[in-house]
Amino acid sequence: MNKSELHERYPVYLTQSVVWGDMDAFEHVNNTVYFRYFEDARMEYFTQLQVMEHLKETHVGPILASTRCDFRAPLDFPDDIVIGAWIDQIAEKRFTMHYRVHSLSQQRLVAEGDGLVVFYDYANKKSSAIPQHIVDNIARLQQGFKLE
Repeated sequence: MNKSELHERYPVYLTQSVVWGDMDAFEHVNNTVYFRYFEDARMEYFTQLQVMEHLKETHVGPILASTRCDFRAPLDFPDDIVIGAWIDQIAEKRFTMHYRVHSLSQQRLVAEGDGLVVFYDYANKKSSAIPQHIVDNIARLQQGFKLE
């Protein structure tokens, strides 16, 4: 899958290079690094939703409740990857964010996973409803995408 196809598939995606320091003794990217890739995509998504501005103003924002990853193929240096993300299963206080990591040199999916994100009132230390403008921003950002 090329970059153009990935752009058509994911409402939020980013491209980055595999870093030599992310390799482990088995000469592939260490499994823990994929969670950083997911975090990079999550933060790009939140940036586009203006979540961090809302957090600064209200002290209500996202917190990761759980996450998982399925490894499909080893990834190694040098390579460039595309990390795609989308949201579904939106409820009053939470949603699921999905991630896919594609190797550009291998032209294949190398990992996929998801995370449960809960909105949290950091001042009062309890879960909180997702603000309507954030839900509206998700719908706007994902409009026209056929999500899996």
